[in-house]
Amino acid sequence: MSYKRFGLLLPLSLGYLLDASAAGWEEKFYNPMPDAADVVLPMPCEGSMVFRKVFIPVAGPLDDYPINIGQDGAEYGYVEQTRPTFIAGSFTGAKNDKSRYYLMAKYEMSQLQYAALTEATCPTAATKMRMPQTAVSWVQAIEAADKYNLWLRKNAAGKLPKEDGALGFLRLPTEVEWEFAARGGLEVGAAEFRDTRYPMPDGINAYEWFAGAQSSNGKVQLSGLQKPNPLGLHDMLGNVDEMMFEPFRLNKLDRQHGQAGGYVVRGGNYLTAQADLRTALRKEESYYNAEGQVKNKTTGLRLVLVSPTLTSRERVASIESSWKKLGTGSKETESADKGTVQSLNSLASGVEDKALKEKLQALENQLRASNQQQEETRDQAIRASLNLGAFLCTKMLDDGQYVDFLQKNYKLNCESADKDASCDMRKGKLDEQKDRLHKLSRYYASSLVESATLYGQPLLETQVPVMEEIITRNKQLQDLKPYLRTHWANQKTFLQKQKIDTEAWLNSCKTVTQ
Repeated sequence: MSYKRFGLLLPLSLGYLLDASAAGWEEKFYNPMPDAADVVLPMPCEGSMVFRKVFIPVAGPLDDYPINIGQDGAEYGYVEQTRPTFIAGSFTGAKNDKSRYYLMAKYEMSQLQYAALTEATCPTAATKMRMPQTAVSWVQAIEAADKYNLWLRKNAAGKLPKEDGALGFLRLPTEVEWEFAARGGLEVGAAEFRDTRYPMPDGINAYEWFAGAQSSNGKVQLSGLQKPNPLGLHDMLGNVDEMMFEPFRLNKLDRQHGQAGGYVVRGGNYLTAQADLRTALRKEESYYNAEGQVKNKTTGLRLVLVSPTLTSRERVASIESSWKKLGTGSKETESADKGTVQSLNSLASGVEDKALKEKLQALENQLRASNQQQEETRDQAIRASLNLGAFLCTKMLDDGQYVDFLQKNYKLNCESADKDASCDMRKGKLDEQKDRLHKLSRYYASSLVESATLYGQPLLETQVPVMEEIITRNKQLQDLKPYLRTHWANQKTFLQKQKIDTEAWLNSCKTVTQ
């Protein structure tokens, strides 16, 4: 039996706590497409597994982010119909970070990695062992994750991320974790996130393996040969499909059905037709058949690295305090519903009749839930308003500079003794663009006034860092960041002075620098 598998003869300071890429397997065997943002964890047998951070733009332990998963369509509606859900990260980064994250394996678990976790002796690294591990049952997948967790805690605990002092752990992903990552997370825009597949600018053949001679040709392929999705994850929709942590449930339009069945399998595989390859693809697999545990040659696994939720007494107290405030109206909103919730609470506290007391408490909870849903919808609307303001600022920059260009040319050619023959045309074009810019400036001013009237500064202020985080994580939106800051500065000026100054707001947008 190899000592390297269990680390029995090497002191930790000399072995498993070293940088994972410094020794052991060659990088090509576990990370054929390395990237600076990769997170590498050591494995038994001096191996490694690579992960990618998946960011969520919320910071508090009770905060979560609303998304829609699935897709609209009558054919598979009972399985894949779009439904609303929420997602949150496990780990916080730097102290002032406005996001949390979980980690997802960059590649499907390979035969080499699975053997390192489950075999009695260490496997010999070879290119052919980069094939994804298939033909394992859900129970065996859970056991492999368990072995990895125990090994890390014994041999490389310092490599595991912590949340509030609690070590992270590995497991199969939930459907929401998987689909959020498969769609591209915050790296894509809202429209791309809801598309059938994540953006594939070089064509689907460059990103995913599927059935047919032009792709997999009916055979499983080595992990990491194709380009990754926007989050840097490889083979999310093809090659082999992947087991999920939770049991399968049918869809009932905006919610899941009450029956929990077998386990969920997500993504397509090397036998899936190209036309069927989609992010919403999901199916049920039984844990057992007549022969025992179900094992499929087309199904593999991919791990996520997450943390416990209730990590300490202090965290529990913080969550409890936040929960009690849910749906009661935040300090920024002195609404009638807030007073109603408090009145119901006071009324229930003073009632002696047990049945009536329970009814009042149930009514209070229903009202709180309704208020909470309205607050979440309101926050989405605020972020949309901030996004619009930032975009309008870019538009005013472009249109304002164009008017300045036309004005300069008109002055050079038409405000002298030798007038250009095209001056009438130039004047008409200049006046037309000035009118457009004026209307745009008034529309921008209206959006500022409406946001101030609807939400007020405290509510707007809480969503600015969330919107900044969303923009920062999306490469296509990153150029909006200075415009968002300029728009927010304009918004605050109006909130404080209650003065409409379209000229000043236009000039502020025209002077934005990247």
